[in-house]
Amino acid sequence: MKDYLASEVRNVVLLGHSGSGKTSLVEAALYFTKAIDRLGKISDGNCTLDYDQEEMKRQQSVFTALAPVEWLNCKINFIDTPGYLDYEGEQRAGIRVGDNALIVVGAKEGVEAGTLKAWKIVNRKKLPTIFFINKIDEENASFDKTYNELREHFGKTVIPFEMPIVENGVVVGSVNILRNKAWYYADRETAKEVPDHLKEAVSVYYQQIAEAIAMQDEELMEKFFSGETFDEKEVAKGLRIGVRNGDIRPVYCGSATHSTGIRRLMDLIIEYFPSYAEKGVVEAKDLDGNQVLLETNEKESLSAFVFKTIIDPFVGKISFLKVMSGTLISDSVVYNSKKEQNEKIAQIYLIKGKNQVAAGKLFTGDIGCVVKLSNTDTNDTLCLKNKVVVFDEIEFPKPMLGVAIWPKTKLDEDKMSFAVAKMLEEDKSLRLDKNIETHEQVLYAMGDQAIDVVINKLKTKYKVEVTTTQPKVQYRETIRGKVEAEGKHKKQSGGAGQYGHVWIRFEPCESEEMVFEEEVFGGAVPKQYFPATEAGLRECMNKGVLAGYKVVGVKATLYDGSYHDVDSKEIAFKAAARLAYKAGMPKAKPVLLEPVGKVIVEVPEEYTGTIIGDFNKRRGMIVGMELNEDKDQVITAEVPMSEMQKYATELRSMTQGRGVYNMEFDRYEQAPAHISDKVIKEAVKDEDED
Repeated sequence: MKDYLASEVRNVVLLGHSGSGKTSLVEAALYFTKAIDRLGKISDGNCTLDYDQEEMKRQQSVFTALAPVEWLNCKINFIDTPGYLDYEGEQRAGIRVGDNALIVVGAKEGVEAGTLKAWKIVNRKKLPTIFFINKIDEENASFDKTYNELREHFGKTVIPFEMPIVENGVVVGSVNILRNKAWYYADRETAKEVPDHLKEAVSVYYQQIAEAIAMQDEELMEKFFSGETFDEKEVAKGLRIGVRNGDIRPVYCGSATHSTGIRRLMDLIIEYFPSYAEKGVVEAKDLDGNQVLLETNEKESLSAFVFKTIIDPFVGKISFLKVMSGTLISDSVVYNSKKEQNEKIAQIYLIKGKNQVAAGKLFTGDIGCVVKLSNTDTNDTLCLKNKVVVFDEIEFPKPMLGVAIWPKTKLDEDKMSFAVAKMLEEDKSLRLDKNIETHEQVLYAMGDQAIDVVINKLKTKYKVEVTTTQPKVQYRETIRGKVEAEGKHKKQSGGAGQYGHVWIRFEPCESEEMVFEEEVFGGAVPKQYFPATEAGLRECMNKGVLAGYKVVGVKATLYDGSYHDVDSKEIAFKAAARLAYKAGMPKAKPVLLEPVGKVIVEVPEEYTGTIIGDFNKRRGMIVGMELNEDKDQVITAEVPMSEMQKYATELRSMTQGRGVYNMEFDRYEQAPAHISDKVIKEAVKDEDED
């Protein structure tokens, strides 16, 4: 593959609902341009991009993949992203390096949750966008129905540039609305007249295009309202402006599996999507946080952004990057501005699925990878030391669904930490919390499937067997009453004895940790034994008297006691403190506290009632509601965290995948009696089993 300059590169991220045919579309483009010699199928497990075992097993994309396609002396970098919500982290990585978007929609399924999400993304990022209505050859597929849904949901900027010709229920060709000509699959090289039954629809669609073109330029608007028709140059000018600024979102159609509509789609991408060079400048920051503008051309100082990392068992670390400015050259030294360390660029590769093609250099705007960068991770910036810049990091989604993972054997235990660390390096939407209190390692991901992928990769890639359990809820215990208790430790066994005697007052307080004070008069307990008494009490506070949970909000005051000149020792007063704890705390009206989380849910307005009703069932309280910039309802609630452990999966089910949420710990509150009784009963049962 030859070198391409920034003016010749189109970076196109594919978005859409899972199963809409994004990967098949790229496969068709690769096959059409002879970049591959056979057309792979997802169902056969031989697709160029879905090459991972997990993808072949699930028959869906799990990871973002790259496919460069050469067309009309330009290069299209297709960035294929997963449509399933569990893999949103991968999608965000792909979106970050895409300058244009291709939203793929199934002609039978129409607008789905993934389509709506993709629309929000392109609007927020202001990406020039094309819709491709795929699978028009399938039974019950309807171009008109799907287009009308797109227009209904996304407005008048959505305009068809092509429509299928259907005869006896079979798609036999398509009409190019701009040219007012028909092409039949039986004779793809010769333009024909538009069939009579489509002429009216073509006229209506062309009028929509003409009106959108007229809005892009005063001269064009004047000509439109005077009733004149646009010539080819004027049409091209208006469309280029309209697609770039988002006023025009062309709709094309075809079938990826039958390679129809692919050629004209690529023509449209080259003709109307802006090249990376057309950005003019890209924003970065210096090390002091000041804005730096870099020109998007090869003469500018080098800068590159690492958007994805793969740990290959044979090759090692593979860093996927986009050259933001300048030229990246093999056998050069660059500077990692985030880690403040030099990196040696040994060999640069272009990526086509799992295949790597060596390249001597990578010009501005292009995407490729380098291997074995020792200090570089996802979200790092590579640049030159004489012009240090940093690019904003990808904001990965916060994973909310957690499972506790346990190694099956001692051998697995040794390997698990290493394997999980490597997977966390690859996927920034994963998180591992090592809970000292519950002795659990809790893996958080975006959903059940994402967790399943991790477990399977641990087994197949790293040969680590694990089991999973639901994470324990971190309850707390406190007291509501005030009590005084005695603790006396006396031990005599031939030699030196042990003697410690304390009186402790236990009462509630506002502090998270135990507050220790002393009010001893007359030297009843010498000062040198105060620390030991406190230490004994603090140890006890780690295990409450109700269900064994950590005790908070307790003030313990040492106010009296006695000692022995010979037998008193620190260990004896520590033991005495424990005895006072065991005697006093059960009488101080102990209660169980449950953690309450602050939950923020974003859903389309039509689901508002469903979400509120569901929170009521979860013992939650709504504390706020407002609309966001996408006109979605943002619901803030306070909910016991024990009721939210499977919420990531349940919210998706309630909203057809259109709801998202975040939750953070807020405070502890006294648990209702029925919850407290249940937790205590389970704790007693677990202790008996141990």
